[in-house]
Amino acid sequence: MTNENSMSQLLDAYDVKTISRGDVIEGTVIDVNEKEVKVNINYAFDGVVTRGELTKEEINPLEVVKEGDKINVLVLSPNDGEGYVLLSRRRVVEKEERAKFNEELKKDKEIVSEAFKNGTNLTVEVKDEIKGGVAAYFGKVRVFIPGSLLSREKVKFKDYVGKDLEVRITELDFKNNKIVGSRKAIEEEIYQKEQGEIWNSLVEGEKRKGVVKNTTKFGAFVDIGGVQGLVHINDLAWERVKRVEDIVKTGDEVEVLVASVDRDANRISLVLKEKSNEPWTLHGDSIKSGDVLDGKVVKLKGFGAFVEVFPGVQGLVHLSEITDENIAKPEEVLNVGQKVKVKVLDINKEDRKLSLSIKEATEKSKEYQEFLNNDDDVTLGEVFGNLKDMFK
Repeated sequence: MTNENSMSQLLDAYDVKTISRGDVIEGTVIDVNEKEVKVNINYAFDGVVTRGELTKEEINPLEVVKEGDKINVLVLSPNDGEGYVLLSRRRVVEKEERAKFNEELKKDKEIVSEAFKNGTNLTVEVKDEIKGGVAAYFGKVRVFIPGSLLSREKVKFKDYVGKDLEVRITELDFKNNKIVGSRKAIEEEIYQKEQGEIWNSLVEGEKRKGVVKNTTKFGAFVDIGGVQGLVHINDLAWERVKRVEDIVKTGDEVEVLVASVDRDANRISLVLKEKSNEPWTLHGDSIKSGDVLDGKVVKLKGFGAFVEVFPGVQGLVHLSEITDENIAKPEEVLNVGQKVKVKVLDINKEDRKLSLSIKEATEKSKEYQEFLNNDDDVTLGEVFGNLKDMFK
């Protein structure tokens, strides 16, 4: 056999080819030890993969591949100076991972862009608490959720880490890597929808259970199932209320009447006092013209004094009915809080009005006292007879 024929057969047997730095080729593992892996790459020289070029982490090659395995490798140097081609499996894997990552990132960006364009929601996974908010991910796309957009309520950022969260994309700038999400926007929509349903369900005149949320000088705000209404201080009780806290306190559970609903102004007026306990309903039938009653001065005006004869039932003592003396104003003889006797001159149950007289009640008392101071020999029958005539 000639030398020329021998060389031709040799070339055919090894399929001699040219390889260059950066080429990715497939090879077969022919030997493995703790330091390196030898690979048949169907070339004039075998290749070698050092431990550091086998995987990202420096793992024992015996735990990664075995003889006969097919692996893709990248040519680092066609000749390492010792008769081997220097190869890297790690860089091929990294390249493949980058390609896969970029492909997935591209698809995720398309979904995020579509959601931003249409205003639809995305479910992201919150990974970390960072300055000013939290970092979340939709697939490979990083989404920043500022603390101000995390919730309608005051929350702790760390409570969201590791959880899935439905958000709305409010800003999108892939070029500057600025993708902002908002959970608050979704919660606001849910809240507004619930508010609308609650407002539509309100009926004037119905009773509702609620919780006192706040008290002020002029009344109490009560939550009646998602919306708040005001119970004015005058509607807390039938009697005069000086301090709201004397009737209700924050956190109290109450039952209120829906007095009025103003949907345009988002205003609800509530009443706490029971209709059945209305003073005139309780005491009106017991009041008769001519009755002499015990009362308390509750208000002084230029034209007279208002006297309360039962809790919540007041009547007017006109200036001329206070005393026989000539006075210019009630304050000359009366004080707020003073206890007095009054005679019922007139009663108007329909308008809830009483006309009272202090001087006539006082005159009756004087007549009674004078009668008692009369002749000691007066009989019991005469006493009761005269008293009967006195209060006719």
